[in-house]
Parts: sequence; structure tokens; C-alpha cells
Amino acid sequence: QVRIVQSGGGSVQTGGSLRLSCAASGRTFSPYVMGWFRQAPGKDREFVAGISRRGGSTYYEDSVRGRFTISRDNAKNTVYLQMNSLKPEDTAVYYCAADQSGLYIDSRVGQYEYWGQGTQVTVSS
Repeated sequence: QVRIVQSGGGSVQTGGSLRLSCAASGRTFSPYVMGWFRQAPGKDREFVAGISRRGGSTYYEDSVRGRFTISRDNAKNTVYLQMNSLKPEDTAVYYCAADQSGLYIDSRVGQYEYWGQGTQVTVSS
């Protein structure tokens, strides 16, 4: 069992930056593919970014590519999402998730077994 606790988030103006963190406990999470998702009011949860088990590969949703950076520190059991050049359309609750069985980065919500509690990101114009 993996417990995921998120931190970071908050409110910024357009063009600002935020960093989200996701710490795992219970088991070492280095075998897991990790992903960040977000859910805006009235919308489905969507994939934002993913990182492979050792951090050698990353994948981003088109609207955040070039602005967001996902990274991980397996020694600290932590994953990060650095968000720059934020836009109002980035406003959502952001979730960190772990895929214990995946061999590659998967964008499907159902592929991930463990989820963080969610953290609000609000970008004002």
C-alpha cells in the first residue's frame, strides 16, 4: 500500500509560477510510474504529466508542454510538478497518482491505483 500526500498549490496571477509536491510513504515508490492529473469544476479528470520509474522519460499533455515540468527524487520518494507561465485555464484541483503495474507512462485515469488528496490551483487574470 502506498500513501500519497500532496503539498503546494495556491493562488497566483496569470504568468505566475507554482510548484506542487507529492510525497509517498508506506513503500518505496521507485517502481511506480507517477502522474499528475487535474480536474476543473464540471469537467472530467485529465492527464497533465507523467514520469517513468527512474525519471528518464516524461510526457506532457499538449496544453502544458513547455510550461510545466515533472520531476522525481526517488531517494526522497517525492515527485514534483513545476508550473510556470500559468494561465486561468490551468485552474483546477491537481492530483498526484501512482501506477504500480505500468511499464510506461499512461495517461488514463483508471491505470493509476493510488491517489493523493488533491490540491487547489487557482490562476486569476
